[in-house]
Amino acid sequence: MAGTARDTAQDAGDSVTAAPVTELAEIDFAALTEQYRREIQVHCYRMTGSYDEAEDLVQETFLRAWRARDGFQGRASARTWLYRIATNACLDQLRRTARRPQRYEPVPGMRHGEGEPPARITWLQPYPDDELPVADDESPETAAVSRETLELVLLAAIQHLPARQRAAFVLRDALGLTAAETAAALETSVASVNSALQRARPVLREHLPRERADWRAAAPTEQQQAVLERYMAAVERLDLDAMAALLAEDVVLTMPPNPFWFVGRDALVDFVRVSLDPESPAFLGHWRSLPARANGQLAVGNYVRRPGTSVYRAQVMDVLRFEEDGDRIAEITSFEPHLFPAFGLPLRL
Repeated sequence: MAGTARDTAQDAGDSVTAAPVTELAEIDFAALTEQYRREIQVHCYRMTGSYDEAEDLVQETFLRAWRARDGFQGRASARTWLYRIATNACLDQLRRTARRPQRYEPVPGMRHGEGEPPARITWLQPYPDDELPVADDESPETAAVSRETLELVLLAAIQHLPARQRAAFVLRDALGLTAAETAAALETSVASVNSALQRARPVLREHLPRERADWRAAAPTEQQQAVLERYMAAVERLDLDAMAALLAEDVVLTMPPNPFWFVGRDALVDFVRVSLDPESPAFLGHWRSLPARANGQLAVGNYVRRPGTSVYRAQVMDVLRFEEDGDRIAEITSFEPHLFPAFGLPLRL
């Protein structure tokens, strides 16, 4: 993405802005901005960690750009101009919310496992791979880098950064802008950008898996795809033993925005046993699963048909992270089903 972030006036959008934007008609402005919609939405998502908020911030960015169009004379690329506006819109949003990750607390009567409680980020949401920017012939790295720096564990780590440090990291390390471009977007100096990055990077490493060497996640492998298929089959068969065999011993399950969390295979299996065991008074019903892709990772949409009904309804989306050197599931982040349509998944089967 570094190359695309530094596109010059040869961009298709910038050919429209060769003349001052004061002459742009509304339809020309729409054509200019719409080609960058996906990029800007991904940028807002990296900044906030929320798919819903990213959608709103894209609209806010384009509204601000429309209002400020008289001040843009085409001296910088349209992409850089929009990223600057989007970054400021995100910073304003982060100042309004002033939210920071917390630690999960024990829920009375629930066995969470022996590990340390993970970070609780109530606003964290998944991002559909199908809505990522599409690479063109001139910049084939665009889509790959977008996926590599969108992994949920990285997005969660970013949420620990103060707003200005977060913006510096996203623009510089995730998006690939130069230090000078990042400083211009933040209306600060290169020295300030470098200082912010020096403070941000150790915080991120602290919240990433120990075995990770950098920010970028590897693409899912065929072996992991096979594990996903076995995972879905185990859920549909209500086979707890088969499911447990696919989990790392220290697997972590969180369910934002809900307060439930589990560390360790035994604690996770004990939790799901209540709803998957047909003999349990809390048995939810029979399950079906559909594969999905979120944040460059493998995911699965799970549906449940409750006893006495004939329709499978969307219940939960699981985004999976695998062990770096193995084929077991290291982390499951489970989300509520309202975003199923964004992933091309129906709400009913």
